[in-house]
Amino acid sequence: MLLLSLTWYEMISVSLANGEPAITASIMAPSDLHIVKHDFGVILSWNSNITEEIKTYYVKYVLIYKFDTAKEITERLQEKEKMIRLGLHSRFHAKVKTQLLSKESEDIIKESNWTEFTYKAPPVYIQNFSCVIYNISNLNCTWDIKTEAPEDAQYFLSYRHSREEFQCQLYFTNAKNKNIGCHMKEVYFNHANKIRFNITVKELSNSSENHSYYKKFTPQRLEKLNPPINVSISLENRRIKINWKPPPTIGSAKKKCFTYQVKITDLEPVDVSEEEYVHPIHDPAKKYVIQVRAKKTTCISNKFWSEWSEPVFINDEYKGYKMNTWKLLILILFPSMIFTGGLLIFLCRRYKCIDPILTPIPHPSDRIRIWLASDAALSQQEYGLVLQTPDMLFISDLSTPVTGRSKETHAFADLVTTNGRGEC
Repeated sequence: MLLLSLTWYEMISVSLANGEPAITASIMAPSDLHIVKHDFGVILSWNSNITEEIKTYYVKYVLIYKFDTAKEITERLQEKEKMIRLGLHSRFHAKVKTQLLSKESEDIIKESNWTEFTYKAPPVYIQNFSCVIYNISNLNCTWDIKTEAPEDAQYFLSYRHSREEFQCQLYFTNAKNKNIGCHMKEVYFNHANKIRFNITVKELSNSSENHSYYKKFTPQRLEKLNPPINVSISLENRRIKINWKPPPTIGSAKKKCFTYQVKITDLEPVDVSEEEYVHPIHDPAKKYVIQVRAKKTTCISNKFWSEWSEPVFINDEYKGYKMNTWKLLILILFPSMIFTGGLLIFLCRRYKCIDPILTPIPHPSDRIRIWLASDAALSQQEYGLVLQTPDMLFISDLSTPVTGRSKETHAFADLVTTNGRGEC
């Protein structure tokens, strides 16, 4: 739908500083504006209303246009048309006027009034469209679906690069099974050629209601670099010296193209343009964690910083020294202990030095047991006790009185001798 509000001409006289005569003819504002749809947007053209007298001067057109959520764009054109890329915008407001310039000084002689108009395109059902290239050959694109989008609409992505068309390999979907993103791998980009993305919205209930939106990007601007490689550190005169190499890239790999940030422990990242950084050590006993990330800002500007490199640790010398000392001691003592233990086991087995310790204690002989039992019986008799032993005779009613310790001893001796011979 095209809404036009035309403002007809008004004469504006401008005297030339170089003495050229003023033009008496009037300059009409551009008219007959019309718009033709194009793959990438629309082509706006107009009628300049230039007379033969005016053709003797330079004629240029000033075009100013603005999308709803963007800044004004001003261009000076020699042609009577301009292709305007809509992207994901559904409308824009523009105005155009004619200017006459001196051929010698290019000063403005006259200019017409503005002709203003507003263009309203078909509705756009997606927003926040963005893409990122990572790991050289991987592409991710995502978008949001507006609330006013049809319930039965589905969204499809393709892109054109170096005269080839590529369809999305894998879609990301939301809870309503609507496509909200695309992943593609093993794709390669010529950094000199732009990528043209095409998002097609198809209404399943009405196949004729299909809308396509186009957006162009420069591949290098979408690239998210990998972290810097070969990050190394060294101590020089109580300073930390950090070196690294730039990551691979789809564009120019010149050193001047890269900028870096170095993060040390909890300090704020430091911007660095070279491939090294030297940091003074304030606390030699402190442990430092060092990481580096990269981005392009000189040759072309990236949107994204790379991820931080793997952390590198330094200045944990005391702990490292202790750990290394223990490792060294273990490496020296452990084999020695194994050798000494093995040698002792061999010698003990060879000379049976453990046998005397492990030999069991023998049981006493029968004579020793009897002697011990007789001695216990004498002790009991002395204290008025009677020793009852099945293998012994009781000495309670001897016919011959025995007096004195010597006689009792002889009686027990005879008894022991009798029992020793097995007589009862």
